[in-house]
Amino acid sequence: MKSGKTIRFTPHAKEKLDRLVKMHVTEEKVVETIQNPESLEAGYFGRKIAQSSLTSELMLRVVYEETNNRVLVITVYPAKRERYV
Repeated sequence: MKSGKTIRFTPHAKEKLDRLVKMHVTEEKVVETIQNPESLEAGYFGRKIAQSSLTSELMLRVVYEETNNRVLVITVYPAKRERYV
């Protein structure tokens, strides 16, 4: 992702962040994951899925849509690393 794009969160993504605060998942962590993912996958409907480490067993997955001037975060969730290796 090119820097300088506006990053917005859907209401669903904000709700997920509220639930993941105990795992130290913040908006900053999500933005960092989008800008510097450990891996990047294609998702459904042209979406992208950026991944980064949370713990030795868990990774953070961020599903987002990207246009010329913005990024819209659809959802964020922790996942077992072994499932996506």
